[in-house]
Amino acid sequence: MFKTTAGHIARMLTIAGSDSGGGAGIQADLKTAHQFAVYGMSAITAITAQNTLGVQGVFPLSPDAILQQLRSIADDLGFDAVKTGMLGDAAAIYTIASFLTERATCPIVVDPVMVAKGGTPLLDPADVQAVIEHLLPVATIITPNAPEASALTGIDVQSLAECKAAAVRIAEHGPQMVVVKGGHIATDIAERELSVDVVYANGRFTYFAAPRLQTAKTHGTGCTFSSAIASCLARGMEPLAAIASAKAFIHRAILEARNWDVGHGHGPTDHSVQPVFTTNIAPGMFYLFDGEQWLERNDIA
Repeated sequence: MFKTTAGHIARMLTIAGSDSGGGAGIQADLKTAHQFAVYGMSAITAITAQNTLGVQGVFPLSPDAILQQLRSIADDLGFDAVKTGMLGDAAAIYTIASFLTERATCPIVVDPVMVAKGGTPLLDPADVQAVIEHLLPVATIITPNAPEASALTGIDVQSLAECKAAAVRIAEHGPQMVVVKGGHIATDIAERELSVDVVYANGRFTYFAAPRLQTAKTHGTGCTFSSAIASCLARGMEPLAAIASAKAFIHRAILEARNWDVGHGHGPTDHSVQPVFTTNIAPGMFYLFDGEQWLERNDIA
């Protein structure tokens, strides 16, 4: 396990739902934390009956049950970074946001889980508004995909330009850094089909791109990406470097799982791949991952 500069084991807390299929939710988060040599802890918000074909049932925990888990962890174990995923209804969201405001003195990564991979809605409009009003103001980094960015802003996010517009609008609600993931939008840059994530902070855009992988093995990618960011932050990495390392990790995880025979739908990714730790990342640039390292690409920015 990795030790921080303060001399203790790096710790990451995930606040999210449980995926019975093992590919997403806290299962994906804890596998990811372990792969980054970070000690993972969890506060479960809901139990789902779920597999690669979809979500068959969601059984939310009460706000009190969630809060007791959070207090148990904070009172003894502590944490160096927090990641939130599927949170439940507005009451649970408010409870979690209040706890983080009172007890968290570390980076908070918000993955605004709103729709399951198969298209099942996980939040109603009142719950989305609770995310905007209570959770976004405490977020260090928020990582919506295109549909989630659309739900948070009202912008129909279908292009890089709309990713940028949505990122700016989301930032107005308080997150220090916004990452709008480009996996759901078609982007052809410099004659290469790329998945481009748009990062916005302090009035500047930074871009992280990787070759788009044609595969159905994408269950839990958002959970894995956000927990990888949180794990890197728990290790003390700078935010942009953490995002780059997480993007490289999820690219490798999808790539290595392409031939897996786990499930009959959107299969899971391979959480056993090795992380690529990145440090030399400057804001305002376009970076392309070649499978081994990040390359600065001014010609396609």
